[in-house]
Amino acid sequence: MASQTTAALQAEVNRLQLQVDTLKAEQGNEHISIGNYILARLAQLGVTNVFGVPGDFNLGFLDLIEDHPTLNWVGNCNELNAAYAADGYARVKEHSIGVVVTTFGVGELSAINGIAGAFSEMVPVLHLVGAPSTSQHAEKPMLHHTLGDGRYDAYIKAAKQVTAFQSLLSNKNDAASQIDRALTESITLARPVYLSLPTDLVHTQISSDRLHIPLSSTPPRNDPSVEAFVIDLIVQRFAEAEGDAIVLVDACAIRHDVRQEINDFLRKTGFPVYAAPMGKTAVDESFERYGGIYLGTITQPDIKEKVESAKLILSVGCLRSDFNTGNFSYNIPIRRTIELHSDHTKVQFATFPAIGMKQLIPKLTERLLFYRASASKIEVPRFIATVPEEAHDIISHTWFWPRVGKFFKPRDVIVTETGTANFGILDVPLPEKSVLVSQVLWGSIGWSVGSALGAALAAQEVGLGRTILFVGDGSLQLTVQELSVMIRLNVKPIIFVLNNSGYTIERYIHGKHRKYNDISNWDWPSLFKVLGDPEEKFSKTYTVHNKQELSQLLEDTTFAQADKIQLVEVIMDKLDAPRALQVQAELSGKTNFYEVAAAV
Repeated sequence: MASQTTAALQAEVNRLQLQVDTLKAEQGNEHISIGNYILARLAQLGVTNVFGVPGDFNLGFLDLIEDHPTLNWVGNCNELNAAYAADGYARVKEHSIGVVVTTFGVGELSAINGIAGAFSEMVPVLHLVGAPSTSQHAEKPMLHHTLGDGRYDAYIKAAKQVTAFQSLLSNKNDAASQIDRALTESITLARPVYLSLPTDLVHTQISSDRLHIPLSSTPPRNDPSVEAFVIDLIVQRFAEAEGDAIVLVDACAIRHDVRQEINDFLRKTGFPVYAAPMGKTAVDESFERYGGIYLGTITQPDIKEKVESAKLILSVGCLRSDFNTGNFSYNIPIRRTIELHSDHTKVQFATFPAIGMKQLIPKLTERLLFYRASASKIEVPRFIATVPEEAHDIISHTWFWPRVGKFFKPRDVIVTETGTANFGILDVPLPEKSVLVSQVLWGSIGWSVGSALGAALAAQEVGLGRTILFVGDGSLQLTVQELSVMIRLNVKPIIFVLNNSGYTIERYIHGKHRKYNDISNWDWPSLFKVLGDPEEKFSKTYTVHNKQELSQLLEDTTFAQADKIQLVEVIMDKLDAPRALQVQAELSGKTNFYEVAAAV
């Protein structure tokens, strides 16, 4: 607790010092270009790889990136994939951010779907756009990449909808403060931000004084008196429940960096813990008090009973989207719920703004140590996945997911695509210190491919293990170009392509036999030859048609070492899907009223 209080105080001192420097507008003796100021700040935040696509308005800035001693320009096939990669990079490289660089208009709009996904899922990403010069912004000539009507501000207005902060750098006097504010907003709020850098400001010199003061992601201090009242109130609710409580962790426990605090809470108090889909791997899944995934009515019966029968639920960082709650089917009333969030706390029907969980949890831990003996006796279902015995040799989802679960190792980074993979992985225990990267809320088809590139690069930087991607054939066709970047950079993910002849999740929501859910079948084993490795020096492909072939491959030590980029085409039935997806899709289909509309 003392260290957290010290960190919060130091962060506040740093913020105040930056404000003082801004007001004084000091120019100092040491100068740096605006472009290099940005790069210096990124290096301070631990950024090593920068994603994006060259364009005529960002080329001068790309020179600086390429010449920088610690930053690497990745270079993607398109801006959308670059934004996806920056998203995946930020998710794996904690306490840092993802960075994507695009060009004015055509480039930045191509990336905006990826940036919107980062906003939706609370991922810190800097979207830096190379823009026309300040004089061109003032005079508004009919430049290429404009809309032809003089609205140079149209794109920043679009960015305003999907970023937490936006700035068009327009002069040297406040450039440093605008850059610092953007980056601070991103790392504090866990959201993407937008900076537009005109061509003539890239090399403009400014003071480097502010670089001596580090940026901080530490949230503002909780008001001590209000926080003390809230803790007393929560302790009282635990007493009324006689310690019959469970913990439910969700996305914001990961996004807002409280995994250490909540794991410390769980080990010291002994309360059972469960996770929502977006909170998977927030808690070590081999932890003896971890019981699995809670997903409303879709939940496995033994888990559902334990969660919903508890007298009190301590919800940590909940994000109640449809796919994260079993179509809003949680059966845990507000009167039995306490919610901890990054910027507020809810105790039943009362909300306490500006009381954040990062500082509150350690203090709550100390107050609830009393319950360890009784909490440790609350039964927790054993979270295991048994590979079923099936009479056929077809690779079914029921068999596939627990089988590949035995292939995982500690510290693996596992990336799953929207659809079958997101749902299939839920009931599979992941090893100690592994990381799951998935996009449940935004759900952009093809996101996982670019994200896997960013995740693999980040995994190398932070000392994690293999990157393993699960993606459907339909999804991969949307963003397949990024496999060529993986080959060029010599990153070595294992890619399981679930070949089920189209969009399975869409089939289950509606149109099971409709042509619009079909796709062309590609020659997947030949893919790497086309995308940059014609002699297969850096890659290897496989096709598995049945359980025996897949098991043999998973048990192959050379394959498991992942010393090349590897693609495994897994032949599956197009009408097969994980149990959770089938139930969720049925619920979603009913919500969309497709059958009613068809009847009318």
